Amino acid sequence: MDNSPAPESRKAALATVVVRLPGVLVDLFPGASRRVEVPAETVRDMVDELDSRWPGMRDRICDSRPAIRKHMNVFVEGERATLTTRLKPGVEVFVLTAISGG
Repeated sequence: MDNSPAPESRKAALATVVVRLPGVLVDLFPGASRRVEVPAETVRDMVDELDSRWPGMRDRICDSRPAIRKHMNVFVEGERATLTTRLKPGVEVFVLTAISGG
């Protein structure tokens, strides 16, 4: 018998993190906000939660490997993060678009 909590109760048990999204990403998803709080233990959990709220957001942040896209950056406590980066309760996660030019 599987005693693991149901997905919804597992989400409720997770600590909340604050996600800061770039305007260019928010503009693509009606109802999205530049600042959002989500339950997550890892960056992957955070991306999954964002995608459940705004379907398609995962594809904008991640590629098919899956990994964070080359033109996107995710920072946790000032350090570049990967999908496996663990998140502390209340931490701010910054999702930024890369800037290039000549």
